Amino acid sequence: MDQAFKQLAGQYPDLAKFDLGIRKLVETGYFQKDREILINRTPGRLDLMGGNDDYTGGLVFETTIREATLVAVQPRSDRCVHFYNPAVKAIGWNDHIEFSLEDLLENGRAKPLEVVRDWINQDPRSSWCAYILGDLYFLIKEFPEKVKNGFSLYLESDVPLGKGVSSSAALEVAPMKALAEMVGIQVKGVKLAEWTQWVEIALTQSACGIMDQLSVVMGNEGFFVPMLCQPCQPKPLVKLPETLRLWGIDSGVRHSVAGIEYESARAATFMGYRFLCDFEKLDPILDESGALPRWIESRWNGYLANVSPSQFHTRYESRLPESMTGAEFNGLFATHLDPFTPVRAEITYPVRAATRYAVEENWRVQSFFSLISRPSELLDTLTGSLLGELMYLAHLGYSQCGLGSEATDRIVEMVREEKDHDLLGAKITGGGAGGTVAILGWNTPAAEASFNNVLEKYAAWSKSEPYVFSGSSAGCDSFGVVRVTYP
Repeated sequence: MDQAFKQLAGQYPDLAKFDLGIRKLVETGYFQKDREILINRTPGRLDLMGGNDDYTGGLVFETTIREATLVAVQPRSDRCVHFYNPAVKAIGWNDHIEFSLEDLLENGRAKPLEVVRDWINQDPRSSWCAYILGDLYFLIKEFPEKVKNGFSLYLESDVPLGKGVSSSAALEVAPMKALAEMVGIQVKGVKLAEWTQWVEIALTQSACGIMDQLSVVMGNEGFFVPMLCQPCQPKPLVKLPETLRLWGIDSGVRHSVAGIEYESARAATFMGYRFLCDFEKLDPILDESGALPRWIESRWNGYLANVSPSQFHTRYESRLPESMTGAEFNGLFATHLDPFTPVRAEITYPVRAATRYAVEENWRVQSFFSLISRPSELLDTLTGSLLGELMYLAHLGYSQCGLGSEATDRIVEMVREEKDHDLLGAKITGGGAGGTVAILGWNTPAAEASFNNVLEKYAAWSKSEPYVFSGSSAGCDSFGVVRVTYP
């Protein structure tokens, strides 16, 4: 084993296991001996603050988790493409998928997006590979002169699905990083995040913001990734103060950004933005100059996060409908200002609450970021209480938008009951409507005991053993692409 790779395998137990899997595939002939294999490891992410304000231009505050997706790719001399993901066989999916580059081409160019999307979705048992195939399609579309031959790809992941920790972002980013490197393209940072966000939105039709992709790309062990999503402005990483501790508890309620709750809350936010533009007689235009199209205007540049909370409460809040059906909205406005969510006639949308969340959450995250960035010696009891209260307010905002759940509410209340025992705050994470709850506490034995108490009580209430997230790991860029040859 290459010395650098050996050191990494000693640092990451999942990488050592992945190495054994690669060796078996070399023995069976799936990978060729004495030919370079490119490897990347990309973790999932835990959303501490920010959640759903990425698509409205807010500040988000994310960290990586220990769990990760690992990808190994080896170029082939023919035009064949092989994907192998042994874990999915246990749930009845196809673990080995084969096709040709020609399946993505028409007259030497990338096929239309809709055709490729239909081709991917024709067999649900192979749907797990949509993100990876989307990465390949993007490279063929943007760099046709680079993608000449096929490749063999092997994937393993222990990022749990449906828990709101960006399993999809990890599944997009790791293959894109390795495949781009394989064809001679070095991509990192914002550009890598934008490319993979495009894959998720355009190919799999999940209306995501960019925070998940950028978090898993630019994160690092023990650090937070603050970024202003206008559209993607990362700030310097912030180290978790030694006096604080972060955990995540999976509620057991499956989350999906393709779910109707997330779609409804997002659409309601942009419905509110449409009303604000109408109040101020602004005429939004569709800006297609960036990686993804979006509507902009002269006052807020298309971002509700640029509306101040005081201005929102005094000028706009009472004028917004508390809720309205899609049919009512479509009767008033010809255009919905989000290219990626529909306004469904039969759905009743929480317009006022969703708009308020977008405005207030950016302010909450700005305040949280300012407080937690202080030197450790200045993180006193009052500061800890303020951090916790900001998390509780963020959690309330989710619930008012229709993105809460009984299970996540129960975890948050259990944490609140431990406020006198070094637990500071808790909130639902990511897209909401289930998934994981982030918990912040002091880094003390008392906080650890309190957390375990919450865990025990929730296990009894839910009648299941909840999954716990603790610790972090290097992001995609920090890990890089490792090249290894197996004799």
